[in-house]
Amino acid sequence: MTQTILITGASSGIGKETAKLFAARGWNVIATMRNPDKEDELTAVDNILVTRLDVTDPVSIEAAVAAGIEKFGKIDTLLNNAGYGAYGPLEAFPMDRIRRQFDTNVIGLLETTKAVLPHLRKQGSGTIVNVSSIGGQMTFPLGTLYHGTKFAVEGLSEALHYELEAAGIKVKIVQPGMINTDFGGRSFDMVNDESMVEYQPVVQALFGAWSGEMKGSEPIVVAEVIWNAVTDGTDTLRYRAGADAVELSDNRKVLDDATFIGGLKAQLGLDKI
Repeated sequence: MTQTILITGASSGIGKETAKLFAARGWNVIATMRNPDKEDELTAVDNILVTRLDVTDPVSIEAAVAAGIEKFGKIDTLLNNAGYGAYGPLEAFPMDRIRRQFDTNVIGLLETTKAVLPHLRKQGSGTIVNVSSIGGQMTFPLGTLYHGTKFAVEGLSEALHYELEAAGIKVKIVQPGMINTDFGGRSFDMVNDESMVEYQPVVQALFGAWSGEMKGSEPIVVAEVIWNAVTDGTDTLRYRAGADAVELSDNRKVLDDATFIGGLKAQLGLDKI
């Protein structure tokens, strides 16, 4: 029987590339997004169902899961991909935007997982893939909120790996490095208050570095890693996506805090502040 994957955040970037890849390789795809009316590429593919799912809206989560099962009969894999990055001095962020970051990247992921788990548990099999980030194991300045959510995704996924094994359900973590998506556009929330002068040298240094020669991998690189995570038949927990993800995570493992953080400060020009 043809397998089915439900993908959150499938309107662009990693989610969209993964939807196209799985569909091209014979899977049924439930491609979910907040505004499905704006999607025209995925809707043209016969084995893709495009439907609304906003991870901060529990009703839409339940409806999308039900629609996917009604269309394809079952769900074999859940890809929790929806998310965005909030960057800036913590002091400058209003609490509603702090909560939105955690509601989207953490609570929404948990709520979507809970909605799919009864189905996977009943069939005694399935895979949950959570898109984390290399930023779930190391941090950049001003990323208190974003990295906080990705560290949370790492921890909850690892714990789920234990508890769902008895139900025949595998949990996988995919850790992209820098990816050429619209993460710096609609998937990026930057808050700064220039009156907080103490933070401005860090803000300027970070964005000066990011506007330079930093180049990420294409979304298809992550889609291929997700495909491997779902289909390799192993119990491997973590998968890195992108050469920079491999390099940074290797360095983080072998270097002490002072050496790693000092090197990152030098790379970003923060050592001159």
